[in-house]
Amino acid sequence: MQWSVENPFRAQEKILNYLILKLKSTKYANVISRKSIKNASDFFSLIPVSDYESLKPFIQQALKGENHILWPGRVRWFAKSSGTTSDKSKFIPVSRQTLKDCHYKAGRDMLAVFVKNYPETSIFYGSGLIIGGSTQLNREYEKSVTGDISAILSENLPLWTKFWQNPGKRILQIADWEEKINVMAREMPAKNITHITGVPTWTCVLFDKILQNTGAANIHEIWPNLELFIHGGVSFSPYRQLFGNYLPGSQIKYLETYNASEGFFGFQDDPSRNDFLLLLNHGIFYEFIPTDGLSQNHHETIGLSEVKTGINYAMVISTNSGLWRYLIGDTIVFTSIHPYRFILSGRTKHFINAFGEELIIDNAEKAIAYACRKTSAIIRDYTAGPVFLSRNRSGAHEWLIEFQKEPDDLELFISFLDEKLKELNSDYEAKRSGDLALGRPVVRVMPEGTFYNWLKNKGKLGGQHKVPRLSNNRLLIEEILGISGQ
Repeated sequence: MQWSVENPFRAQEKILNYLILKLKSTKYANVISRKSIKNASDFFSLIPVSDYESLKPFIQQALKGENHILWPGRVRWFAKSSGTTSDKSKFIPVSRQTLKDCHYKAGRDMLAVFVKNYPETSIFYGSGLIIGGSTQLNREYEKSVTGDISAILSENLPLWTKFWQNPGKRILQIADWEEKINVMAREMPAKNITHITGVPTWTCVLFDKILQNTGAANIHEIWPNLELFIHGGVSFSPYRQLFGNYLPGSQIKYLETYNASEGFFGFQDDPSRNDFLLLLNHGIFYEFIPTDGLSQNHHETIGLSEVKTGINYAMVISTNSGLWRYLIGDTIVFTSIHPYRFILSGRTKHFINAFGEELIIDNAEKAIAYACRKTSAIIRDYTAGPVFLSRNRSGAHEWLIEFQKEPDDLELFISFLDEKLKELNSDYEAKRSGDLALGRPVVRVMPEGTFYNWLKNKGKLGGQHKVPRLSNNRLLIEEILGISGQ
């Protein structure tokens, strides 16, 4: 990995040349371009930027067991993830090469970096606990297997690793999330857990259930040797204080990853920083689109050598599973280019721009964390959306927040939230001027279990499922208010 950090452009050039070689023997290349794709110049001029909808016809062929569609040979595994506007689910191809050279290689590199940072670590003297989705795989197609990415990774792990990780296959295959969490809460306290991997939201659910069952005051009483929490899926900032309650006075280490169905893109390599190291030698070639260019029909991408710090980019990937120039939907901001480090700033479809304020998830996460810190509040979950202008009122942002510990003064919390958003986002600050277009935030305190019940109603408990943070319409807000009876 050190070589790719020191030689980023050479690492990416090698990946691109390898991918072009594989692309030549696919049906996708023959359908998309009548010309032969010989080099990088051909690749950029002949292969268009794609999204799931444009790749879907090819993915459907691959799901049916056809060979050489998006990737040479036959891809057997498909990660089932959240859907598009026209589909309940997306099916992301996961080749053997991706498993070996992306997900597992990145996992090994991550642990190697952790040991380098903490040579005194004892995590290997106990067991790991993975809090993921069901590993029940589905044969929705005769020649293919679909399931959560966690299921696919677990199914293909080397045998020796399965003796080291918890829970075992019996529990992992429980499809019902609530049943699974109850079984884990009963059986896992007897294990010597030294490290946990999971989405913070679902980890909190398990912690609550364990404390309920055992009567323990905190998680350290259950697992005194717990040393590391590896997390991803949502920003950890709003959850840090909550975890401090579960693990008081703890020296537990937190390590954040950016690992998705499409690939393992980065991890936190420096414990003093809160950004990700971009993984450049793991089977993925990267391009970037400044988000102000996303509204154009023709997307102009730039390469790694052209990116700058502080700019919001949509990420485009080509992978060793056959996702070609694929607009993944995430936006990032580079924090460093020597080496290349970045933060996740949001989703191309998750933002609020009802009044020209262009509020992104990174703004929301930082402002929520700030308001919590200033008022000693602790949140479990939240979402926000617009309140549109009407004849007798200005517009606003409506925040639905489920607190574990409510602020003593909600009005003060709202003031801090508003203040920080103005500081972070000049467009928001301008639109808030005089309360003419955009008024003060509206915060609704939601009853305990609101977001859990919404996810349950959607059939999205556990795994990588999470509540969307921002929406540019009121559909989600109204759904959640309806479930809560408000």
